[in-house]
Amino acid sequence: MKAKINSEPRGKLYFNSQVDLSLIYDSFTRYLVEHRDYDKDLLALTPATWDFCFKGLVVDLEDGNLVKLAEDGTVLRATHGTTNLSTEEIIKHYSPNREWKHFNSLNTSFTRSTQYYFYDNYFDLPGALLCGSVVDMLRKRGSEVNSDFWKDIVAAIDHNYNTSAFKEDAGWYFPSVKRDPGRYLQPCSDSVKAWLRSMKSAGKVLLLITSSHSDYCRLICDHILGKDWEELFDVIITNALKPGFFSLVPQQRPFKTLVNDVEESEGLPSLDKPGWYSQGNWPHLHELLKTMTGKPEPKVVYFGDSMRSDMFPASTFGKWETVMIVEEMEGEGVQWSDAAKTNEAHVEPQEKKGKFEDQGMKAPSAPSEQWGSYFVDAHKTDGDDEESQKLTWCCHSIHKYSTMAIPSVESIADLPLDYKFPRFSPNKPCTTGYYPRPPDSLLRKCQSQLS
Repeated sequence: MKAKINSEPRGKLYFNSQVDLSLIYDSFTRYLVEHRDYDKDLLALTPATWDFCFKGLVVDLEDGNLVKLAEDGTVLRATHGTTNLSTEEIIKHYSPNREWKHFNSLNTSFTRSTQYYFYDNYFDLPGALLCGSVVDMLRKRGSEVNSDFWKDIVAAIDHNYNTSAFKEDAGWYFPSVKRDPGRYLQPCSDSVKAWLRSMKSAGKVLLLITSSHSDYCRLICDHILGKDWEELFDVIITNALKPGFFSLVPQQRPFKTLVNDVEESEGLPSLDKPGWYSQGNWPHLHELLKTMTGKPEPKVVYFGDSMRSDMFPASTFGKWETVMIVEEMEGEGVQWSDAAKTNEAHVEPQEKKGKFEDQGMKAPSAPSEQWGSYFVDAHKTDGDDEESQKLTWCCHSIHKYSTMAIPSVESIADLPLDYKFPRFSPNKPCTTGYYPRPPDSLLRKCQSQLS
């Protein structure tokens, strides 16, 4: 018996619910304007401005630069605020080798730092645009750009997202979603619900692990999965505080029970039965899975969309099989496989795409005019007239820490449960492991190497 884990951090992507990026941006920015005396101009965005929102950027808090990195830490592109840095300016900042000095720390641990921040999921992606806009504002004021602005942004995030904000109607984000969830969240397809039920019927153990607090998780899942969603999962873990959920001794947090969405003060010494829990750690969960499956080493498949919170810790510490949800595959021409092209499944991406087109915004998964492709980018070394194509650091990380990558759960929901998927492997071409096929830019890179 296999243990199937379906991870759904913050309740937004895996069942195709789509949080409105402009709401997230506005929620952060209103706090800065109303509580930190930032310029109101930060709230005035044009649709074209959203092209700057690009997953995988790293903001260097020491100088206000945002960088896009290659697999070896080379700076492929960079901006100061939202303004592009030329090749000459990049070399001036990062030496002729264009090396970003914090790369080794980020690449080996994915830990957060007081010196940089990595934007790797859609839920906090508008923060990259906000950082760039704030740096622009500071330069316009003639103020020094240093890491102090980050303290204000962290305060804005905490004001909107702290665990009591939902219950207290604090900030702007939670009150807006609670008033009109249908405006911000897209219900998942019947095919995904049927896929979850089919796994349950086949004897799989299903778990939901999210860093959201229980009250917000309930609102999200009520809307995207239906009021009976709790029946789909054997174990529900909220406020998991990933990636800390995968921490080793002595940093492990105990599981806690919930009473009316309030955590009990005393932690549990172990996890001995299915149910709904808060916080916790993967070793105790692993012991429960042994009991539930009757297997000394239950096989776990873990779905997630964040390299930092999901893929890296689950594969490195949990030793779990990992499936990364990479919506950028859709943005680069990947269509769903014939097996997944039901009428219902085929319509849904168009609705999701239209949600942004209706607002005049670029879909966040589409390639950026300013930043290029999520997977591959051109690189020219100092003194070299020819460009070479390099894998981005994000693309390389997918290959290293994921078993496979898919554009959405819908893309596999209609396949047989025993379907054999291609896996990433250092001994295979880097295009192996994407289902139903690799993104366009990666295919072009491989074809150019063969020609």
